[in-house]
Formats: sequence, C-alpha cells, structure tokens
Amino acid sequence: MTFSLRRHMAIAGALALSLTAPALAQQAAAPAATPGWAQGRPADQASSPLAPHAPRLTATPADRIPLDSIRLPEGFKAELWASGMPGARMMARGEDGTVYVGTRTIGRVYAVKDQGGTRSTRVLAQRLDQPNGVAVRDGALYVIAINRVLRFDNIAQNPNAEPVELTEAFALPTEAHHGWKFAAFGPDGKLYMNVGVPCNVCNFDENRHALILRYNPDGSGREVMGHGIRNSVGFDWRPGTNVLYASNNGRDWAGNDAPEDTLHRLSRPGEHHGFPYCSGNAWQDPGHTGRQCSEFPAPVAMLGPHAAALGMRFYTGTMFPEAYRGRAFIARHGSWNRDAKIGFDVVTVTLNEDGSQGRMEPFLTGLLETGDNSFKGRPTDVLVMPDGSLLVSDEQNGAIYRITYQR
Repeated sequence: MTFSLRRHMAIAGALALSLTAPALAQQAAAPAATPGWAQGRPADQASSPLAPHAPRLTATPADRIPLDSIRLPEGFKAELWASGMPGARMMARGEDGTVYVGTRTIGRVYAVKDQGGTRSTRVLAQRLDQPNGVAVRDGALYVIAINRVLRFDNIAQNPNAEPVELTEAFALPTEAHHGWKFAAFGPDGKLYMNVGVPCNVCNFDENRHALILRYNPDGSGREVMGHGIRNSVGFDWRPGTNVLYASNNGRDWAGNDAPEDTLHRLSRPGEHHGFPYCSGNAWQDPGHTGRQCSEFPAPVAMLGPHAAALGMRFYTGTMFPEAYRGRAFIARHGSWNRDAKIGFDVVTVTLNEDGSQGRMEPFLTGLLETGDNSFKGRPTDVLVMPDGSLLVSDEQNGAIYRITYQR
C-alpha cells in the first residue's frame, strides 16, 4: 500500500467518523421511555411531584407497628397476628391452616404456620418476579408471578417441594406494569386470575389485557370472564349466589376526584365493563371515545378516587354481628395520584338484595394522617378465617393484623 493510498484511507475514515458522530450523540441523548404509571399525564403536570410510593424493602419491627393507631367500630379489636414479612400482600389459607402470603417487589412467598396461638414464618420461595398471586386447591399451592405459574404439590406434607412449572400452559402476558396477579379458585374448581392493562391508559389488545380469566387447574381451558376491567387485584363470589364480584382500580392523571375505583359484578361471562372507554361513575375517557358508558353494565359501588381498592372477600363467618355477614370487605391500599391522600384503610360494601347496588362504609381506619397527608400502613388484602376472624395484610409494615369481635 502506497503512502498516498494510506493517506486517502485515513482521510475517508476521519470523514466517516465525523459524519456519524452527531448521529451517535443524538442516539445516546434519546429520552427514556415514559414509565407506565406516567402515561396519560397532562403536559401541564409534567413537573408534578405525584408518583407511586416507593416500596419498603424491610419489615417494621413488631414493637413499632402502628397497632394503636387502628380504629374499628365498637366491639371490634385488632391484634398483631404475624410480622417480619417485608412486602406482605395477598393471602391464601391451606387445608392445614398455613397462610401463604405473596409479595411484589420483594419477590418472595411466605408461609405462616399457626402453632396453637403462636405463629412461625418462613420464606417458601424467593427471587421471583412479583409473585403476588397465591391460591390453594387439593393440597397444592399455586404461585402466580409476572412471568411464571408454579404449583407446589402436597405443600403441607412437603414444605420444601420443588414446584411444577405451569408457565407455558397458562401462557400469560409478561408485561410488568399491572402484571401482578390476584388468584383464587372458584366454586367451580377453576383457577381465576386478573390480567391488568400494561399502562396507565393506552391502546392495548382487549383480548389479552384488562381481563378476569379462568382456567382449568392445569392451565388449559382459558375463558374470559370479564373484559374492560383495568386492574383488579381482588375478587370473590357472593355467598349463596356464586356470582363473581371484583374490585377495580381506575386510571390516573384525570384529576383528584375522577375516576373512582369501582366494584363490579361479573354476572355474564365475557361481558365488557368499560375500560378504556368508561371508568368510575360513568366517567367517559376523553382519549377513548369509541364507545359510550351506556353500553356497559354500571359498577355496583364506587370505592373512592385513586384509593387503590385491592384485596376483597365476602364475610362468611359468624363471629361478627349479623349486619356484617355477607358484606364485602375491601382493602384500600391508598392513593398516590391525588393531592389529598385517600384510602389506607379497609371498607365494607353492603349489597342490595339482587346484588346490583352496594353501599360503602368505613371499617378499619387510623392509618392515614390527614393533618400532614401521611400514612402509617397500607392494607392490601383481607382473609376470612374459619373462626370468623378477619386477617388484614399490611404491605407497608410487612405484617398481618387479626380482627375479632367480642359481644
């Protein structure tokens, strides 16, 4: 190679580098994708300090859990049932009395074993991607994470069992935003779970997201029980009717008081319940006008704007007074997309005779400090125990409370 040729090649290389450098710089400076929770935020609120609460990665020591702050109706009492479980969320009870507890950001599943008045807690599984959903059937524990479905067979007799992998059989979406599941077996023996919308509000596949689904326990037989349910993290069947009811979280960035979270009755499989076109109390989404609120069944009850209504169970025990029997107990995790916070409590919903309308009332309060707009706990799920007491999980403190009533 001659000196002249080498010189021309060097000049060409330098010129190519000078031409590509601006493109590389522009590529490196490209803005990060908008996080799912911020989608739909108005441009004039881009600098808003409102954002989801950072999760706690440790549990509150037992002697610092705000048990004394809890307020209940007369005759009811709250006690600390279990603690030391960072991120404790959804609960399911096994046949032997063990309570299994799912989490989100912690990635663990806990097992709480009652040993005659004292309880021992251990980590059953860990390093999972948001294993929020737990359900028990025929001696097997099902754990539903973002990207996996696991079955632990004979869990009471073999607490260290290796799980059976059912992920491919269920073929669930794996988007992380609103991808955490609530799961429960229905009266028909089938496994029900939610699939939330992968954003705050957006265009999405309505046959893949914003659903309540049911499956055979092996993952076959997928059926859509409800469309247009943005993000349900709690559902149950009304006693005596076997009709499914589900809590639902409304969209964010539409104002302090709209839309409300809702309670829905899924009386007809496959029915559409409104999202993204309609939310709350007939609130028409201005960005999704293709369908009208009149096309969808009205929610049974309003549960408060941005209150994050999560786990719910109908009360089937006999310990509580007669007036509470058959009510829906709903844990409201608490708002972030609202200037004055709301929720951080447990409410009840009393249904009318045909179950088409409900009335919300406060039940467990005291964890929200309205004076300085702060909170001490975040109720996440409720579970009715065989003796009629009610367990309430608190993700913020990594604890479970037991609510009893004394006549």
